[in-house]
Amino acid sequence: MEEQPQGMILIDKPLEWTSFDVVKKMRRLAQIKKVGHAGTLDPLATGLLIVCFGKYTKKIEGIQALKKEYTGTFKIGSTTPSFDLETEEDGSYETDHITLELLEEAASGFIGDIEQVPPIYSAVKIDGKRAYEHARKGEDVKMKSRIVHIEEFEITRVELPEVDFRIVCSKGTYIRSIARDFGEALNSGAHLISLRRTAIGPYKVEDAHAPTGIADTNDFYLQSIK
Repeated sequence: MEEQPQGMILIDKPLEWTSFDVVKKMRRLAQIKKVGHAGTLDPLATGLLIVCFGKYTKKIEGIQALKKEYTGTFKIGSTTPSFDLETEEDGSYETDHITLELLEEAASGFIGDIEQVPPIYSAVKIDGKRAYEHARKGEDVKMKSRIVHIEEFEITRVELPEVDFRIVCSKGTYIRSIARDFGEALNSGAHLISLRRTAIGPYKVEDAHAPTGIADTNDFYLQSIK
């Protein structure tokens, strides 16, 4: 009997793929049902997704608890209901007063433990349903705040209205919520227009594989991390 794969693989999730799309492909290639991922990425985000299979699915909870690193771009001066590009812009704000010094000062205010309200367009459960299910039906729901930790928040490029960033944060942090709160800290508005997860603990996206590049089970075995 052929040995079933036991291990994990680092995947560079493409834009518009869901995390479950990746798991489905890995499950088909591995030819086993016991496959899961350690931390969801939104369809509009790219980057590192760790897929575990076989006995390694028991490690998922521990991997999810690791700190995360993200890079991306905020659009300053406008907002959307979803805090990203899933919905159309619904607000416009002044940006003439915004300088690099103001951006860096605002970013520094997020370092440490902060109270954050998740986006209503998120997978947080409310009354047994995902929050985004309520949001897409136009239902008014109240999201509970949570404490998250921001270790680093670096401004890496400024070409207004675009501002690039790098953030290192704890499990459960919503970068879309940071976009909203960052805009408010600037006395303006902001939403997220691109996001890439570059690291989960010691695991780096540069060591990951594109799911489209894994063609068959033999590739799957070769690229899995034992």
